[in-house]
Amino acid sequence: MKLKKFGSTEQRIYDLVAPIVTELGYLVWDVRYEKEGASWYLRVFIDSETDTISINDCEKVTGPISDMLDETDPISQSYILEISSAGLEADLIRESHFDACIGSQVRARLIRPMEGSNEREFVGVLSDWNKERICLETESNTVEIPFPALAFVKLYFEFE
Repeated sequence: MKLKKFGSTEQRIYDLVAPIVTELGYLVWDVRYEKEGASWYLRVFIDSETDTISINDCEKVTGPISDMLDETDPISQSYILEISSAGLEADLIRESHFDACIGSQVRARLIRPMEGSNEREFVGVLSDWNKERICLETESNTVEIPFPALAFVKLYFEFE
């Protein structure tokens, strides 16, 4: 797994939408500008420090962002705007995600088991990270996992 950086379009959109989203009481978790088939999608993922994100929260953010994008026209081609929640099990793919999730329960899946183990998945508290590896405090021990060995890291929510 490699840490993802914003592309120039994503960074430009992040800089435009972050003040709006913050003013409305939310956080921008991620911005993705992606092509799927013949269509381009501009996806803005929002989160909250205090509550889960509902469809009403997404609707509340959509209008002001759409209006601002219509006014500034930062993307020359047509695209579909989607505003959604980062989700209970949000992907950690950017440095800011790892910084924000120190002390949070995460699930890390490996591409293949590490040497001397059959385990490919770990659940634990993200205690530390740097650009080379993550550290998880599991129920039984501390696990250091190098980034190249990771398939993904997500917030972990135990459904009952």
